[in-house]
Amino acid sequence: MHAFIAPLALILERWQGYPPRLLSQIGHPVIWIGNLLSWLEARLWKQDQSPEQRRTRGIVTMVLVLGATLLVTAVVQQVLRGIPLGWVLEILLAAPFLAQKELGRAVQAVADALLTSLEAGREAVSHIVGRDPQQLDTAGVSRAAVETLAESTSDGVVAPWLWLVLLGLPGIALYKAINTADSMIGHKNERYADYGWAAARLDDLVNLVPARITAVLVTIACFFVPGVSPSKAWQAATRDANKHRSPNSGWPEAAFAGALGFSLGGPRSYDGEVVDLPTMGEGETKLGPYHIARALTLYRMTLNVLLIVSALLALSVVFG
Repeated sequence: MHAFIAPLALILERWQGYPPRLLSQIGHPVIWIGNLLSWLEARLWKQDQSPEQRRTRGIVTMVLVLGATLLVTAVVQQVLRGIPLGWVLEILLAAPFLAQKELGRAVQAVADALLTSLEAGREAVSHIVGRDPQQLDTAGVSRAAVETLAESTSDGVVAPWLWLVLLGLPGIALYKAINTADSMIGHKNERYADYGWAAARLDDLVNLVPARITAVLVTIACFFVPGVSPSKAWQAATRDANKHRSPNSGWPEAAFAGALGFSLGGPRSYDGEVVDLPTMGEGETKLGPYHIARALTLYRMTLNVLLIVSALLALSVVFG
């Protein structure tokens, strides 16, 4: 049933996204998870704690968040599996945890904004990256958008899809809970280095396979996109991925860079601190709106390949 639901959830989310009216009225599941994380942090993180105490409380935070997520989603799935057409509701509940439509929209907004002005581009990219946008020129804004697109293809689409296939509604919800926790508290700064340790390590673990699957999907997608190179996509992924400080982010980022002939990564500023990151791919660095558009074309084809793979997997399960 998990494999059957997955391609339908992909189709629904890519077609409709998450309705803005629903977002304004009840929020989004990721927002609910984020609110729980913030509530727990306010009660468990203290300034006078030792590193060991913070790490322990960070582990407790993850146990509580994941426990609550598992309890709710497992009960809901069990109820839905016991009623007629409950699988339809399961698709509706799983789809919001995928981010195909919103990711494409947000990155396209950066390209559109850059056509207006650099300042507009900086404002648009600030919604999807953690680095300091005011330090970026047009090429920097464009690279940031493409890097986010590549990385989020893995952790915003492929990874939640995979955990949906493997474990159903609880799987995709647990993945998003871990990924949300990593984005909120999994930072290597003074506040979160210990408290967010468990979140960061779990995120590395659950993205280990999806990141590499994403590189494969990008490589396959290259066969159907004019002007990109599947061989260079895979070559860059296998050559450059391990240079990245993340064990996973380098795979989709390097695959995109190699396919498109871009050079991504390099030094960037976070909260005024310059972080020297390795370069992914070998090629163009002076990117602009046109290059973002090319990356979006590759992204959409990668989504098509994922959907085909998901549908074939569902058919093999149903008729196998």
